[in-house]
Amino acid sequence: MSYTIGFQAKNQKAILATEAATANQAVAIIAALRQSADEIKFIRSPQEGDMGIEMLLLLAKEEAEEMPQHA
Repeated sequence: MSYTIGFQAKNQKAILATEAATANQAVAIIAALRQSADEIKFIRSPQEGDMGIEMLLLLAKEEAEEMPQHA
């Protein structure tokens, strides 16, 4: 499932967006954006629509559980 993360860079008026292929990648992007003081404006996916960070974290957890475990 793909995700689009909209954010506003510090001291900028424009809202920028970036894509992530998985929920785990989206969580990593959001963590990086938060460290650089960018403001998250939206998170959305074609399947789920708009969502909050809490929902994204839940989807990332479910995604990780579905991944095959390597022993």
